[in-house]
Amino acid sequence: MDFTFTEEQQAAVDAAKAVFAGVSPDAVPSPALTPGAVAEDLDRPLWARLAAADLLGLVVSPEHGGAGLDPVALCLVLRESARVLARVPLLETSAVAMAVERYAPRETAAALLPRVARGELVLTAASQGRTGHDPAERAVTARRDGTGWILDGVQTAVPWAHGADVLAVPAHTPEGAAVLALVPRTHDGLGLAAQYSTSGELLAELTLDAVRLDGADVIDAEGAWEWLRELLTTGTCALALGLGEAVLTMTSQYTGKREQFGHPVATFQAVAVQAADRYIDLRAMEVTLWQAAWRLGGGAEGAALPAAGDVAVAKIWASEGVRRVVQTAQHLHGGFGADTDYPLHRYHAWAKHLELSLGPAAAHEDALGDLLAAHPLG
Repeated sequence: MDFTFTEEQQAAVDAAKAVFAGVSPDAVPSPALTPGAVAEDLDRPLWARLAAADLLGLVVSPEHGGAGLDPVALCLVLRESARVLARVPLLETSAVAMAVERYAPRETAAALLPRVARGELVLTAASQGRTGHDPAERAVTARRDGTGWILDGVQTAVPWAHGADVLAVPAHTPEGAAVLALVPRTHDGLGLAAQYSTSGELLAELTLDAVRLDGADVIDAEGAWEWLRELLTTGTCALALGLGEAVLTMTSQYTGKREQFGHPVATFQAVAVQAADRYIDLRAMEVTLWQAAWRLGGGAEGAALPAAGDVAVAKIWASEGVRRVVQTAQHLHGGFGADTDYPLHRYHAWAKHLELSLGPAAAHEDALGDLLAAHPLG
């Protein structure tokens, strides 16, 4: 087995590092000091730099002006973006673009994907449902109306919705099938109400009131929403990994300089053991992430357990691991970690948002158990 990344994947990492090198986590007001959103829009200058570096077309096929890389490459770039808390919908736009290319009619892909690769079109996805706990596709109904569709329902906590051009909205038909609707943000019948994440970012409660769409704007291919949901989840695990690695590096640097009793606190056994435990968490998050991303890209086809099992394992480690990493970092920083002039509290707020987005590990363990019961490995 060869566990090294390809030259193309590594080139994507190098390009991402160059773009994100100039990004400051303190570029917007602190969420701890801001009652509403820290900003009304995504980081448009950074979005333009990502487009100029061809990173917005990373997973778009060459046919539509992209590089045609896989979910592993996307997760590598997302990992770098999270290290600096980049305020861009890179995950949502890339994931929806991949789903469109994989499942949508050719004319729909041809209309959207070249504009995505050029940075002209921002995409996002509604994946939290009405409450954040129920399946997202159950929150919206989709019924046929001649050659088109009519959608009704509510989705909560939609990221970047106020700045996106097209929103991918899962819905269910009267027959119980899941479809994926591509709804323009300014479409008649679509409403956006302001919500705020723990990181201070502007979210939206999305309301669909008899929204009418052409048939080409609704992807009814089997498995489209399920695949997109798993890719969004895996990308969120990549964000958690990058954030956790940045936090552990920050903690290592601080404890290496902070002295008590004439010695750096990093040399104290209690401090070293806690840091080592968090390092193990991050390595487990990393290996399960790459396994999930590889499976979504088509790896190990015909395996006894579907890719959803690997995604569940990645979620278990990421949701628990990112919380433990930032909590330990706060503890080892002491009171300094709560100082709003120091960036650690921002990482803590983002980590909590990622943890809530992923959901509790116990739920993923139940889902994994169900998969194992349905697909005996023996």
